[in-house]
Amino acid sequence: MDHPVLAMAHISKRFGATVALDDVSLDARAGEVLGLIGENGAGKSTLVKILSGVYPAGTFDGALAIRGQPVAFRSPHDAQLKGVGMVPQEIAVIGPLSVAENIAVGHLHRERGFTVSFRDLHRRVGDFLDDLHIRLDPRARTAGVTMSQKQLIMVARALWTNPSVLILDEPTTSLTHNEVQNLFRILARLRQRGVTCILITHILDEVFEITDRVTVLRDGRVAASYERPDYDPARIIQAMVGRKIESLYPEVPDRAAPEEVLRVEHLTVPHPTLRGRNLLDDVSFALRRQEILGIAGLVGAGRSELVNAIYGRVKPSRGRILVEAREARIRSPRDALACGIGLITEDRKSEGLLFNLAVRENITLNSLPKVSRWQWLDRRRETKVAETYRRLLAIRAPSVAAMVASLSGGNQQKVVLARALFAEPKVLMLDEPTKGVDIGAKHEIYKLITSLVEQGMSILMISSELPELLAMCNRFIVLANGRVVDSFGKSEASSVRVMEKVTGAGSDALRS
Repeated sequence: MDHPVLAMAHISKRFGATVALDDVSLDARAGEVLGLIGENGAGKSTLVKILSGVYPAGTFDGALAIRGQPVAFRSPHDAQLKGVGMVPQEIAVIGPLSVAENIAVGHLHRERGFTVSFRDLHRRVGDFLDDLHIRLDPRARTAGVTMSQKQLIMVARALWTNPSVLILDEPTTSLTHNEVQNLFRILARLRQRGVTCILITHILDEVFEITDRVTVLRDGRVAASYERPDYDPARIIQAMVGRKIESLYPEVPDRAAPEEVLRVEHLTVPHPTLRGRNLLDDVSFALRRQEILGIAGLVGAGRSELVNAIYGRVKPSRGRILVEAREARIRSPRDALACGIGLITEDRKSEGLLFNLAVRENITLNSLPKVSRWQWLDRRRETKVAETYRRLLAIRAPSVAAMVASLSGGNQQKVVLARALFAEPKVLMLDEPTKGVDIGAKHEIYKLITSLVEQGMSILMISSELPELLAMCNRFIVLANGRVVDSFGKSEASSVRVMEKVTGAGSDALRS
């Protein structure tokens, strides 16, 4: 484990006037799991895109070597041929194709002329998945699988080529707890086989659990590197953000007023394909003014379906929604916004942002009448509003005219928040608000949430990170199989109580 399998020397990369990487050097040894961490925009994804051939030789300065031999990748396929496998941050599967075809795409064995034996392909992929302990039907259409299963397909696809260097860019964001543990078991077996793994993650617990060494990037430079015996959370966080954070979670105010701002009564949402099954079954609860109410539960418990039903994106079969004691007839998100209800969805990539538009348009999109005059868009007013939110939320963008696609994940999440806040909701529903967001940006989002509550807003919060939920909420309800199975205040809250209520057959999603 002493000889570098991979060496990256003096790597620099620019995008116009923006310096993404500045003289970065790192190496990785055989059978090592190297953690690569840093804030959004620190340069992690840019670095691994260079290593995986997405940014070809000639578009950056510096040199790459594998097993001591210089390499100059011209494409991702070229990198694959040299033994570099990549699990990208963005899930890219082909819905009409089967699981097996998605895994072997680009490497289908044509053993009979120009034809493919799908029976043989399904058998080989099935055996391959069994060896990885990944429970997927190789014949299933990918369009019908869950987000976490799509992530596992991406992992299997990278391993199909038997790489000597495997890069994983935020591979656990869509996985359940059990699936994360299985992925780590796969990495442990790869370590034993001498495969070099590079893991990018925002979750420090994952760094401490599986990595042998960690390199910290900040502002496109190597800020620090630590061997496993020297791991210290406070030092690593300080290296990531460039400052000392005394506590990740701010003190959450407990100022909930007696009056209810939102009440949900007997909300039931039928399953779209299974007759007699409900995604939500007779769910009732209340949210008070200036309260943060946490929704706990496993993947599939109905948490996202609940907020989507309240927001008018899913049609209930029965139930009532009351806003400030008045029944609200919500048939669409437009109706929800008119009632003072805002939602930040779990998937900002496909549901939260329009990547072909700038920061400015993404912020004002849901409230165009507020930046219009006589039904004509007032561009000056729109720019002023967007600039106000850019400063308020510390959105790191050159200007509000910058394309939202050019921003880091944490700053994209802030744009989604800005859009929701510009609509001035009474109730803001947050579905995984810090998913894929670095520690510094998480801290800023937590402070913003507490500030909004102090200003009179009420928050409904979903998070699969149980410590986050327990730290940020005043009160909790627990969902299991679409039903409310428990509710309690902060003084009664504990991870043990939550897990006892949600686990009928072992923990499957929440990370304690």
